[in-house]
Parts: sequence; structure tokens; C-alpha cells
Amino acid sequence: MEHAEELWIVPEFLRRKGELLIVRGAPGESAVAEDHFQRALATARRQGALSWELRAATSLARLWDGQNRRSDALALLQPVYDRFTEGFDTADLKAAKGLLNTLL
Repeated sequence: MEHAEELWIVPEFLRRKGELLIVRGAPGESAVAEDHFQRALATARRQGALSWELRAATSLARLWDGQNRRSDALALLQPVYDRFTEGFDTADLKAAKGLLNTLL
């Protein structure tokens, strides 16, 4: 059980690694970053970690928006955002809402 408890941060670790790759901006880094975001999203979903899922979805949607994949970005982010019922004044939900507004 101790080992499982240590893995709770994996989705955020993967997401941040993807964000760093994008900042670095080397050729081919966006594909690797996208893979990290996808893995973060899948891990968060397996864990039932909605906040980590939102962060990963926001990062991936932002990447896709920059690649002119707006419909994919919207289709990914909107359902995750819609699962929240409170906390709309938090930074993560404000960031997601701001991105959703640009995607609409």
C-alpha cells in the first residue's frame, strides 16, 4: 500500500515534464510532450484524480489549440471541466475556463 500512495503524484509529474519540453521548444518536443500529457491524463483517470485530470487535459488542450486542433481540444477539455460542481474560483478551473472560452 505504501508504494501505491507514493504514485499519487505521477500524473502531475508527467504533465510538468510535458510542459518543460514545450518550453524547451526543440524539434520534435511537442510530440513527446503530447505523449506525456496523454499518459498523465490516463494515469489521473485510473486514479480517479479529477484535479490531476483537469490539469493534464488543460495542458493537452492548450498544445492542441496551438496546433490548430481546436475541436479536439474542446472535445477533450469540456467534459472534464463539466464534471466539476464546485471550486470554480481556483486557479486550475479558471485556467481551464479561459482556455474553453478561446476554443468556443
